[in-house]
Amino acid sequence: MKPANKISAEEPQTDIYSLACPSRKALELVGSKWALLIFPALAAGPMRNNALLRKIEGISQKMLTQTLKELERNGLVTRCNLETAAPHVEYELSPLGESLSDTLIALDNWAERHHADLRRAREQFDNNEKAGEQTAGRIVHKLK
Repeated sequence: MKPANKISAEEPQTDIYSLACPSRKALELVGSKWALLIFPALAAGPMRNNALLRKIEGISQKMLTQTLKELERNGLVTRCNLETAAPHVEYELSPLGESLSDTLIALDNWAERHHADLRRAREQFDNNEKAGEQTAGRIVHKLK
């Protein structure tokens, strides 16, 4: 067993703030708008494509397909071909995807709890900016 602080030749050292850090790709993938909505939908259990389309309002078929394919490519989602009277495909979180699911669901829950706070902060900021522009305009006008 190797010591925890040693990095093997196969494992590049990671520093999330470094441009070359491989973990940035992971953040890009799971931090995408649609991935953040697909994860909690699939956390409830396997779903067919059309069920995901109905659940995630605003996503196009093209974006759903692209996002599912990218999540599958990276081992986060599993595509299951079901042999039934009418064959169909379901998607489910892989074990790797399940390991991330609780974290992303917590982020979604945070957004649901605090969206109004964010809106109020934006409005306050915009009002302050507008007031600052008006004040600056009066000062410039007085200087002329």
